Amino acid sequence: MGGKFEADLDISTDFTYAAAKDALQYTIDYEKIYKIIIGLSEHKKYHLIESLAVIIVDTLLAEFDNIKQVTIRLRKKNPPIGGVVDSVEVEVTKNRNEQ
Repeated sequence: MGGKFEADLDISTDFTYAAAKDALQYTIDYEKIYKIIIGLSEHKKYHLIESLAVIIVDTLLAEFDNIKQVTIRLRKKNPPIGGVVDSVEVEVTKNRNEQ
């Protein structure tokens, strides 16, 4: 996928223990998530933001056992669609039971 994109994630999990302990090792490492997203987006060229969004969601559910559900909103900035458009966006939601 050429050009720049932005991603917003909603992650559902039980943060109770991590919040009580105030310790990173008991929660989801957001830096690791960021690196996974960057790695996936740079590893292969995707023609559709839909394809990249599904692969990101599937990978996060596979990598993090404590994620119950994840939603990604993936936006491509300045898409080449022949008009003045700031961005286009797709949203994908999956939960652990859908894999």
